[in-house]
Amino acid sequence: MYPLTQYSKSFDRIDITGQLICYSLFRSIQSTNVCEIMKDRKLNKVDKLTITFLVDNCIEWMTKLPPGFSHELPQHLNQPGHGIPDNDTGVPILDFDGFCCGAHGFSALIETHVEGDEEHHLTLFDTGPDSQSLVRNIRAMQTPTERIERVITSHWHSDHTGGLLSFLELRSKHETTIPCVVDVHPDRPLARGIAPGPHYNKVICAIPLDPTFEEITNAGGVLEKHSGGHTVAGGSVWVSGEIPRVTEYEAGIPGGQRWVKGADDEDGKWIAEPQIMDERYAAIDVEGKGLVIFSACSHAGIVNVVKDAIDTFQRPVYMIIGGLHLAGQEFASRIPMTVEFLSNQLKPSPFYVLPMHCTGFYAKIALEKAFGDGCVPAGVGLKVEVVGNKELEKRLFVASY
Repeated sequence: MYPLTQYSKSFDRIDITGQLICYSLFRSIQSTNVCEIMKDRKLNKVDKLTITFLVDNCIEWMTKLPPGFSHELPQHLNQPGHGIPDNDTGVPILDFDGFCCGAHGFSALIETHVEGDEEHHLTLFDTGPDSQSLVRNIRAMQTPTERIERVITSHWHSDHTGGLLSFLELRSKHETTIPCVVDVHPDRPLARGIAPGPHYNKVICAIPLDPTFEEITNAGGVLEKHSGGHTVAGGSVWVSGEIPRVTEYEAGIPGGQRWVKGADDEDGKWIAEPQIMDERYAAIDVEGKGLVIFSACSHAGIVNVVKDAIDTFQRPVYMIIGGLHLAGQEFASRIPMTVEFLSNQLKPSPFYVLPMHCTGFYAKIALEKAFGDGCVPAGVGLKVEVVGNKELEKRLFVASY
């Protein structure tokens, strides 16, 4: 069992009871009322979490998965009337036009349920890179868009916001009484660009523009701007604020550039922006398991993300999901230190790591070597179910690093 094997062999300590107010809370207090902050940081434990990956760089149908994980293919085979009827063979032909496609980006549908709550809350975390991939994959996975109550954008990069307007347009075609909140960081850049190495000082291209606030509201989204951490989905999903940069080797993104205009620069100019400070992560606390962390692109560094989640909630990390941004030669030196932290320094280490999107091939190899079957080859169309357990909740340890 999870708490008795991995947890107890990781370190020997007693569980902590009573109230725990972590130091990261005090870092965020300026003039804000303390009671309001504590209210915003209350994260309800869920008894069931279901995740469907709607956009990712990879498609994976064949690798054996752990219990609770299912590939896209068997999900289609279980759909009534699947495929194209074939009179000759008497069995349906797979309709690949109705399957998911891969794309450079990320989007995950998060369904949460808290015991005693009549509702299951559906939250969309990011929307992929373009107007087509998310819409296609929503249809392929028969996603009930009318039930999605909130879209969270992890940060202002178009491979995470590019499908937002097309999603809102698709959702508007369905009858629903549920408004769709679009949860964003208020610091939307005019533009962002890429300046490649080795000097990182010449911008060679701009990233496609993110949707504007006006475009979001015109498309039917109810805009909410948040720079601080808060809970949504009936208190079952945590959306972080700005992520503290406390790990020395996670030094941001070399070559990141931002277009700015000021009183002295009417025409605008590019400035270096290695730290993407508008980036946010999401977390769900599953009873008896611990935190499931979604870090879509990890510009802040996945170690910084995990440290902040632990400092905020004093809970163990059960699963890490998303792009770890370790692809490319400039990030190669971070791979061994990141894997060492996740697999050895972090106590207990995560039960599962799902490296996706921008993680990179060599980082995936290193994670698989460290975690074995706990490193899951996730991709678009994959579904994950995490079920809570009251008995195991009594035996969970507080995480440390």
